[in-house]
Amino acid sequence: MPRCTRKGCAQEFDPSTNTEESCSYHSGGPVFHEGLKSWSCCQDINKPVLDFDEFMKIPGCTKGSHTDEAPKVEPQAPKPSPNVNLTMTSDQGATETYSSLSRTTGAATPTIASSAPAEPIPPAAEEEDDPSVPVTPGTICRRKGCGKSFVSDEVSRGDGEESVCTYHPLPPIFHEGSKGYLCCKRRVLEFDEFLKIGGCKQGRHLFAPKEKEAKTEEFIDCRVDHYQTPAEVHVSVFAKQTDKDRSVVQIETDKIHLDLYFQGTKRFRRSIDLFGPVNPEASSFKYFGTKVELTLKKQDNRSWALLEKTDRQVPVNLTFGVGGRTGTIGAKEIILDDENASKIRS
Repeated sequence: MPRCTRKGCAQEFDPSTNTEESCSYHSGGPVFHEGLKSWSCCQDINKPVLDFDEFMKIPGCTKGSHTDEAPKVEPQAPKPSPNVNLTMTSDQGATETYSSLSRTTGAATPTIASSAPAEPIPPAAEEEDDPSVPVTPGTICRRKGCGKSFVSDEVSRGDGEESVCTYHPLPPIFHEGSKGYLCCKRRVLEFDEFLKIGGCKQGRHLFAPKEKEAKTEEFIDCRVDHYQTPAEVHVSVFAKQTDKDRSVVQIETDKIHLDLYFQGTKRFRRSIDLFGPVNPEASSFKYFGTKVELTLKKQDNRSWALLEKTDRQVPVNLTFGVGGRTGTIGAKEIILDDENASKIRS
């Protein structure tokens, strides 16, 4: 059966049942900007994604019929050459020629297109197909650059030619307008041409990946530091490369909860009973590359002896700011509320 060539579809179709509602595709072109990938026709509907596989799964926003015609490429308007010669003839028949070429060279310097800088190829642990998992006929192979559909276990998982998968083992690369794969050298400019780049490695199809063994979480300890001003307490949790999509930071009136995830299976979890009350609505937190910073708004302006509340008697002996080579912030004297001040006077 023919395969649809519309962007975002690429499904096999039966011409006898092809209607104006059969195909869901993208009428616009792909947009790649600072690592984010989206389609120009539905940026308001579908949010940009980082992973190329997720980009290819963005559902089409336009309905129509399938087609196997080659996509039309809009001819680019020729760019004006910077090396322009202007000739002017005077009334006396003299001719003057004006050129933008350099006088020292006297000729245009040919432009040589340089290829993208070679990037290191990371080691890749390839997924394997699980033959014990049943597959629905028509399922597309998950390997990049293959595009073949599952027919049956005998055909697609057997020993014949249809069971051979020609694919790209490494992810795609987009560099200054050029498109290709890290595993092979070919680079193209048009996205439609990029989709046609043939695989560079042969193996078995991937219709149903084997489930990976669940790894045990590794709980680690992170250093927690803080300093205070008359109105706020600033808490720093020194945690590098925190996965902010999975991590959770909760600020309550009398405690904070930290549940931070990192790359792999590492995780940091801790709850801290605060020395004094804070205003959760006026407090905030922010993720940085090397730490998580919390700004806790005090409900009163007294000094905190510690960050974490304790059962033992602790004298109020901390001043505002930080000392040592890091400098100081705020006042140097202790500030107490009426209740604590009366206790000291008595």
